[in-house]
Amino acid sequence: MTDDLRDQVHAAARRARVAADELVLATRERKDAALHEMAAALRQRAPEIIEANKKDLEAGRAAGLPDNILDRLTLTEARIDGVATGLETVAGLADPVGQVLNGGILPNGLELKQIRVPMGVVGMVYEARPNVTVDAAGLALKSGNAALLRGSSTAEHSNTTLVAVLRDALESVNLPADCVQLLPCHDRASVTHLITARGLVDLVIPRGGAGLINAVVEQATVPTIETGVGNCHVYVDAHADLDMAEAIVLNAKTRRTSVCNAAESLLVHKDVAKEFVPRITKALQQESVTIHGDDEFAQQPNVEKATDDDWGTEYLSLDISAKVVGSLDEAVQHIATYGSGHSEAIVTNDVAAARKFTTRVDAAAVFVNASTAFTDGAEFGMGAEIGISTQKLHARGPMGLSELTSSKWVVWGEGHTRPKA
Repeated sequence: MTDDLRDQVHAAARRARVAADELVLATRERKDAALHEMAAALRQRAPEIIEANKKDLEAGRAAGLPDNILDRLTLTEARIDGVATGLETVAGLADPVGQVLNGGILPNGLELKQIRVPMGVVGMVYEARPNVTVDAAGLALKSGNAALLRGSSTAEHSNTTLVAVLRDALESVNLPADCVQLLPCHDRASVTHLITARGLVDLVIPRGGAGLINAVVEQATVPTIETGVGNCHVYVDAHADLDMAEAIVLNAKTRRTSVCNAAESLLVHKDVAKEFVPRITKALQQESVTIHGDDEFAQQPNVEKATDDDWGTEYLSLDISAKVVGSLDEAVQHIATYGSGHSEAIVTNDVAAARKFTTRVDAAAVFVNASTAFTDGAEFGMGAEIGISTQKLHARGPMGLSELTSSKWVVWGEGHTRPKA
């Protein structure tokens, strides 16, 4: 059975390579037409997609999936319209393929150009988020890549229907349907065969919980880009506007708890703690947030005493850890110790404090007087994202079109030969 599954995954990768070889020749006009057709098809077939999604939701509830996972799994007409709009936005973005990054003419007359090129065959491994199916397919297509999608079994019906819609749309504009393929999802071995298909797959991107990401990164022989978990902090500085701070903390925590850019920890400078701690405690509790606080926060009604584990936890729920710190330096050190390198925010009217925070905090995105909820490809003008990279090589932060490309040097000569050494 394992050999059959490996052959199935490898066969899909070979078909993807053929599709990618054709896609690399496609003009921007053809790719954009495909993206618009994909968006139109999603809207037109929304009832069919929602019906499939209901099957996944029913199975998920029966299996006891937590609310945050069910939220990620849910597709509504509005969410389908949202991902369709994302495809249209991607269509409106510049095509990265062929973009000249560097170059010039050498003293010997050789003409050099470093240009963006597609990765080729890109694998995605992700959990319970059918919107990723559309985002990944659209971004891969525009950047000239064929996508191998390995979603979770919890979203099997949703993903199967979505991929069928996308493949039909591709064929309608005479692009190969195998630009987008869905891999089997019931056996974890399909992930292993994908991430070890060196020579058949050019890049694998895991997107999900820490367990999934660590397993892929540790076992892969194919190059990977790590999209890490989001233990995000909001630090309320001594010079913060407390009205602004309250609004930012509430938005960062409660806007949508199941996403990786949600705030999971609150740090408050001691100079504003007397006023802000009771205020933000009340405001969070009114939004049904459970606070896991240090000694000072724990003096407030119904605040749970934080444990060491709380400081490093990505809750993905209506929970937040909270601590009073003695200085900006202590806040930065706390983030360095417990943060995941995703998104961090400071609320302050002190420009020097803001500059120190943005310089010293090591994260993919650092905000001044803004919610961490903005760490998102669409919000950054990318149309959509294939994930939030928390590593430092090749790509960091929201990954859009350019992050799905590599580069190559094209060298033009006129019979140039290099002298013997």
